[in-house]
Amino acid sequence: MFQILLIAFLTVPILEIYLLFQVGGVIGAGWTIFIVIATAILGAGLLRQQGFSTWARLNQSIAQGQLPPTILIEGIFLLLAGAFLLTPGFFTDTVGFLFLVPFIRKMLAASLLRRGVFMASSMHGSYSSEQASHSRPQEKNVIEGEYEERVDKD
Repeated sequence: MFQILLIAFLTVPILEIYLLFQVGGVIGAGWTIFIVIATAILGAGLLRQQGFSTWARLNQSIAQGQLPPTILIEGIFLLLAGAFLLTPGFFTDTVGFLFLVPFIRKMLAASLLRRGVFMASSMHGSYSSEQASHSRPQEKNVIEGEYEERVDKD
């Protein structure tokens, strides 16, 4: 895993610099900077919209006594999208915008669950790949807490 991250941290900046120079050579430095800033602003707006939508779906699921792991993983992809969109460059912006597309995000989340990359659990146990889309409602009469037994000495 460390080797993959090392390669990514080395190659992505080099790729970004290369793309910025290539695009800047064709349309000019000013337009290149404008496009990079505009995509960050547009991405932040779309990220906000998608984040609120995902948050609303999560709250609705929790209110129904469910906690679908796909929505939680989508939230992780939204965080990654925000990081990619705030990083200046065309490659990271493309990846960030792809993570903002709900269909792609859901497909990636389901794929990660099927492959067992993420394991989701709740009070009722773990979710397997077969159970990922079928969560059980929580018991309504369960009260969680802690207690301490005290004995009075007279």
